[in-house]
Amino acid sequence: MHILIINSEYPPIGGGASNASAEIARSLVKLGQQVTVLTAAYHNLPSGEEIDDVRIVRMPAWRRKSDRSTTAEQISFMLSASFLGLWQIRRLRPDVALAFFGAPSGVAAWFWSFFFGLPYVVSLRGGDVPGFRPYDFARQHRLLGPLLRRVWRRAAAVVANSEGLRQLGGVFEPRVPIRVIPNGVDLDKFQAGDRVWAPARLLFVGRVVYQKGLDLILNALSALKTLDWRLEIVGDGPRVDRLRAQADELGIVERVSFPGWQSREILPSAYRRANLFVYPSRHEGMPNAVLEAMASGLPVLASRIAGNEELVTEEAGLLVPPEDVQALKSALVQLIPDASARERMGAAARKRVEAQYSWRKVAQAYLDLMNSIVESR
Repeated sequence: MHILIINSEYPPIGGGASNASAEIARSLVKLGQQVTVLTAAYHNLPSGEEIDDVRIVRMPAWRRKSDRSTTAEQISFMLSASFLGLWQIRRLRPDVALAFFGAPSGVAAWFWSFFFGLPYVVSLRGGDVPGFRPYDFARQHRLLGPLLRRVWRRAAAVVANSEGLRQLGGVFEPRVPIRVIPNGVDLDKFQAGDRVWAPARLLFVGRVVYQKGLDLILNALSALKTLDWRLEIVGDGPRVDRLRAQADELGIVERVSFPGWQSREILPSAYRRANLFVYPSRHEGMPNAVLEAMASGLPVLASRIAGNEELVTEEAGLLVPPEDVQALKSALVQLIPDASARERMGAAARKRVEAQYSWRKVAQAYLDLMNSIVESR
């Protein structure tokens, strides 16, 4: 079967969904499928190449930064993929398309279906679901809502990466059944290994945006100056300067480092340096960073929200109510001095992802779904 994956972001650009699409593509190839990825052009990346037996086709699109994009840049990809992609579909003749995000990729797949009858699966990731991160996306969701309903209704299947996201999607469009296929993690790249468990070395990995709740963790840590801890915030985004200023005002700036965005090749070393992963996010689909941390043998302190609560059991870490600085402080008071508890939780975290969240299992679930779609035509 020839599977076309469409995502505006694909390594080396993009974040969690970019990595997920690459891991699924490679795993599908290992499962004996032919895979082509349609993605956005960026700087000097070639318009076409083959990596790990995955054919990559990059469409003209406007994009300035490797780790994030604007609404206008996403629209540019949607238009390019929709119209210029028609020639690619005619040339490639895929059997089925897997679109990451209802928009922009799902819109392109919806458009192609009228010309070629190409069945497509929409993989919901979070920001493409109305109601998710309203402080960021409320306006876009209002404008895109009618089109997203059409994209979902015409899809051969709609998939969410967490139960919480499935429920949110059901509120938006109750007439479309949504199934759940979770994210996975590379168990070879991210390994527990040996680490020093004391003193406490805290780590966050992800986009430095309001959604991630880093202002909350700084406020909580500012009350724990008598404890021995350091925090490393790996990532980039519009709130870096604001968080630096906040750390300075709170008197903890010397304990907080901002090394910036790290490539996928060197990211595992950041997890190995740490012994507690913190993720006080306000909204999530299913966070790749939490899976990577757990695969790396780290205990996780996270907010009790959809995605996080499906991953982090009481054996593998602690969950606290979202937006609750006092609860974060109490959890940190418990975890920072107790190296043995963190080590025990880290071992449980690794076992959990080994059992349930390999990319091969995720890819097999998508493959079973797409096989059923193609065979039923």
